Amino acid sequence: MTVADELKTGFEFKPGLEGVPVTLSSISFVDGKKGILEYRNIPIEELALKSTFLETSYLLIWGELPTQDELDAFEKEIRYHRRIKYRIRDMMKCFPESGHPMDALQASAAALGLFYSRRALDDPAYIRAAAVRLLAKIPTMVAAFQMMRKGNDPIQPRDDLDYSANFLHMLTEQEPDPLEARVLDICLTLHAEHTINASTFSARVTASTLTDPYAVVASAVGTLAGPLHGGANEEVIDMLEAIGSVENVRPYIENCLKTKSKIMGFGHRVYKVKDPRAIILQNLAEQLFEKFGRDNYYDIAVELERVVEEKLAYKGIYANVDFYSGLVYRKLGIPTDLFTPIFAISRVAGWLAHWKEQLGENRIYRPTQIYTGTHNAPYIPIAER
Repeated sequence: MTVADELKTGFEFKPGLEGVPVTLSSISFVDGKKGILEYRNIPIEELALKSTFLETSYLLIWGELPTQDELDAFEKEIRYHRRIKYRIRDMMKCFPESGHPMDALQASAAALGLFYSRRALDDPAYIRAAAVRLLAKIPTMVAAFQMMRKGNDPIQPRDDLDYSANFLHMLTEQEPDPLEARVLDICLTLHAEHTINASTFSARVTASTLTDPYAVVASAVGTLAGPLHGGANEEVIDMLEAIGSVENVRPYIENCLKTKSKIMGFGHRVYKVKDPRAIILQNLAEQLFEKFGRDNYYDIAVELERVVEEKLAYKGIYANVDFYSGLVYRKLGIPTDLFTPIFAISRVAGWLAHWKEQLGENRIYRPTQIYTGTHNAPYIPIAER
C-alpha cells in the first residue's frame, strides 16, 4: 500500500494535531481573534484583579469559586503540606549545580510519587490530598534547588506568609514587599491554565493511563521544559540583552525579517491579537518600575513591540504572555532560568484540573497514524549488508 493509498482511508493528517479536538472540557476558554481567556467562564481580567492564585486554583480544580470557609480550609492545608521530606531534599543535593531547574523539578515531582504512591483515583479524599501536596510542595522544591545549587541549605517555608510571599521568601530569605508578592500572585493566576497546550495534553495522555498524579505532573513538567513551550520568556530576556538599546531595535527586527529568524515573545498559535495576559503583565511591570525603579530593558521592549506591530500586525502577530512575564520576574530578582519553573508552579493548577476532569470519563488516548514506509522488505543477512 502506498502513502497515497493510506491517505485514501479517510484520515486527514494534521501536523501537531493542530485544530483537532482531543477532549471535551469546561475548564477554560480562549477566543484568539477577540483576545478572550476565561477560567470556568470567568474572564482572566476579573480573576487577576479580584482573586488570588489559590482561590483560582480551587476554581479550576473543583469547578467553582470557594466559600470563605472552603478557601480558609484549602489555604490551611496548603500551608501544612509546604515542607518536603528530608529524603527528597537529600536527593536534590545530589543534583549537579549546572543542571537546569526544570530537570531538577521534573525529577523531584516524580519522586513525590514514591512517598504518596497509593492510587485511589476513585476516592475524592485522595484526589484532594494529591492536589494539595502538589500545589504546596512544587514551589518549595523549586526554591530548594535554587538555594542548594548555590551551596546553601534550603530555607524552610513560613506558615505566616501567603503562597506567593512564602515562595519569594524561600528564594531570598527576605520577606518581600507586599506589591512584589501581589504581582507574583497575579502572574501565577495568569499562567495557571490555557486549554489544551502541549504540556496539558501531555498531562491528559499520562492521566488517561490511570497512573498517579505525581507522574502526570512530572510528564507535564518535562513537556513544558521545551523551548517551544515554556522556555520562551527566558529567550525574551536574552533577546533584549542582545539588542542592547532602543536605537538597535529597528535594525534588529529588520534583520530578523530578512533572515526569517524567530522574534521571541511574539505570535501565538491561538491569539491573533495581543495576548490578554500580556496586557495585564505590562501593567504589572509598570507598577513595579514605578515603585522600585525603571528597568532599561523595558524601554527596549516597548519599542520592540511597537516596531513588530508596525511590521507584522497584518499577519496577526502580537506580543504574547512570554514577552512581558520575563521583565516582571527579572524585576522581582528571579534568575532567568527559574522563569519556566515558576510557569510550572502556576500551571500545576491547570494540569490538576485536567487530570481530575480526565478521570471523570476516562478513555486511554490511542491516536492512529498514517504509515509512510514500504512493505514486504526482505531480511538481509548480516554478512551481506
